[in-house]
Amino acid sequence: MITIISGTNRKDSATKQVTATYKKLLQQRGLDPYILYLDETDMTHRDKAFLAIEEQFLIPASKFIFIIPEYNGSYPGIVKLMIDNTDVKKVWYNKPALLTGVSTGRAGNLRGMDHLTGSLMHMKMHVHPNRLPISVVNTLMDKEGNITDSKTIDVIKQQINEFLS
Repeated sequence: MITIISGTNRKDSATKQVTATYKKLLQQRGLDPYILYLDETDMTHRDKAFLAIEEQFLIPASKFIFIIPEYNGSYPGIVKLMIDNTDVKKVWYNKPALLTGVSTGRAGNLRGMDHLTGSLMHMKMHVHPNRLPISVVNTLMDKEGNITDSKTIDVIKQQINEFLS
């Protein structure tokens, strides 16, 4: 099972659109990933609802894909809160992680991916070396939020292929 974490609690974000692209490309390969939308779930408290998500979608995941926007030169605090509220050993230890940074700026959240990589490696995760920065994401999509830039789709496909093999 692959869980994709749409790493923002902001509504109607480009992060959700990029997440949808990853889901679509994985489905084209015959996989059915679960998406954890951090804007649709309260990840700030370790309550019954959180425990249910952890039990159903985080602990059973064999791989994680993080789609993370750039927030103030790093990754969003909601991602950190979500991680901090989990049972780290059960959820994260020794599992592979794929990182994609998203920004409307020119760096594609490179710094945020570095920060998150450090946290994930501290939790004994295996971070795939092809961490993809998607820069100026707002110029790569149509009005419906679909990525229309063929080069971006190609590098996402390459990243996914590497991660799955």
